[in-house]
Amino acid sequence: MPRRSRPFIASLLAAACLGAGGGAVAYATLSGGDTVVKQVTVKQAESVASSSAPLSVNQIYRKTNRGVVEITVTTSGGDNSPFGGGGGGTAQAQGSGWVYDSDGHIVTNDHVVDGAKSISVRFWNGKTYSASVVGTDQSTDLAVIKVDAPSSELHPLQVGDSSALQVGDGVVAIGSPFGLEGTVTSGIVSALHRAITAPNNFTINDSIQTDAAINHGNSGGPLLNVQGQVIGVNAQIKSDSNGNEGVGFSIPSNTVRSIASQLISSGKVEHAYLGVSIDATAAAARIAEIRPSTPAAGAGLKAGDVVVEVDGKAISSGDDLTRVIDAHKPGDKISVTYKRSGSEHTVSLTLATRPSS
Repeated sequence: MPRRSRPFIASLLAAACLGAGGGAVAYATLSGGDTVVKQVTVKQAESVASSSAPLSVNQIYRKTNRGVVEITVTTSGGDNSPFGGGGGGTAQAQGSGWVYDSDGHIVTNDHVVDGAKSISVRFWNGKTYSASVVGTDQSTDLAVIKVDAPSSELHPLQVGDSSALQVGDGVVAIGSPFGLEGTVTSGIVSALHRAITAPNNFTINDSIQTDAAINHGNSGGPLLNVQGQVIGVNAQIKSDSNGNEGVGFSIPSNTVRSIASQLISSGKVEHAYLGVSIDATAAAARIAEIRPSTPAAGAGLKAGDVVVEVDGKAISSGDDLTRVIDAHKPGDKISVTYKRSGSEHTVSLTLATRPSS
């Protein structure tokens, strides 16, 4: 079967799904894909990025291209194949990734390796090695795979601090769009703190928007800053044409670092879970739905309640609430202050483990 690029996800969000709390999400699929995008207002300027002299695109490419790989995934055919066709057999898809450490761990997207029967990794010099899945996390659309390759083939990329980015900073993307390995494109950080939707409909916060050309096959590849550090993993596009229109999204490196370290150490990631969905049309963190048998339900929270504070931290939006819950672990005890019918109430609860969807 000919190789096909792993598709991006491209949808228009109709109701916000609280990443930490879960809940129903309604969305309409756009032509050619399934990315869900929700605009988030930037409240304040970010800290200044590294004061080091910026590198040229050529210098960034020469510094990093040996650490970027092409990933080919073989999946089962049949009615459940993400590529259609039916009738059994196998199908192939292609994405990108990058070397995370000298032990052979490679970071990519969960949706790149989802359903893989076998995985092949092609390095910059054409050498190819089989890979195995170390762990995946649908909630952040991240995965770690591992190759048994000699150290001479492994060129780990340096992971930067995504919180240091500012709108307008230069960025470079390297990957294999449409199977064209080693393709480099450049642009800027178009916006920060975007909320995109993961494959299991939870929210990925603080994503980076860029106008660097990103297309099918770039999934899992690195977004680099002007020092050649990874500050994001390219994951989604928003497009009416199913191709690059200058609106791409990357999962921030600070999220990547946390998730990758957990996957490498234990093969899994556990996220804290409150059990609510938030009204996307409300300016505040107004609860739209309470999931049954969840911490929120057990604490007596109801649809229509407006969460204003968690553990002493002010909450002014659903995204604020998501970030606060994401900063906790399952089993943590928290206090939640909310308004109902003009009165303010505070309850204590213990966070659960987020379900798979």
